[in-house]
Amino acid sequence: MEAFLLRVVPGLAEQWKGATPDAVARIEQIAGRPLPSFYRWFLSRMGQSMGALAYPTLDFSAQRVLDCYAKGWVEPHPRLLMIAHDSRKMMPMPHFYDLDAPARGDALVASKEEGADEDDLYEHYETLREMLACSALSRFRLNKEPQTCIGTFSGDHPNLLALIEPVMSRLGFKQPIPTGPYCGLFERDDAAMVCTGMPRHGADRARAFELGGTTAGVLRKVLGEIAAATSLRLRVDEWVPALT
Repeated sequence: MEAFLLRVVPGLAEQWKGATPDAVARIEQIAGRPLPSFYRWFLSRMGQSMGALAYPTLDFSAQRVLDCYAKGWVEPHPRLLMIAHDSRKMMPMPHFYDLDAPARGDALVASKEEGADEDDLYEHYETLREMLACSALSRFRLNKEPQTCIGTFSGDHPNLLALIEPVMSRLGFKQPIPTGPYCGLFERDDAAMVCTGMPRHGADRARAFELGGTTAGVLRKVLGEIAAATSLRLRVDEWVPALT
């Protein structure tokens, strides 16, 4: 993960700054249990500054997390640990770890409106690792490609990515980090793709995708190979720039 982020995000090595061990220990005390190992790594590298990887309204800094608890903006919870404050004035959605949903040394990331109870979670990613990796690949690779498209793969298979991965491998794509069944990241010199699904909602019938590359022809070939080699249904919702 570290090698991937340093390769994809320009200048990150000079920009990121980790939290102090004391701050990490205080967050762990609030959690009331050992922190996921990936979150410990994240705080050690980006707990003060995420550099260019920072989100516009989400503050993942250790100090902001501690301040929110200290000011009573969020109360300690046996299951949910706030990991990012949302600065939007309209309907802010702080992000939380669901510590009762661990995965691969990490945990599920969800958000909820301030004051909402734990049953009103909006689940985003199975892990923080996948959230950060998807953001990095999308913002610093896909969005810079001359041609992109977004759409959906759907089907009745219990693991849609298990159908997509072998096709992408045969086409020469590499997966920069290990991921679970709800997230796929694929890279090749002339193209890259991110696939995402919603955890724990039985949404194994669809995966949204974002695909970017050098030309529309490259993207059409990738999508055509997936459609031809699998039972998946393919829907493209938008081409950027629009095709003529």
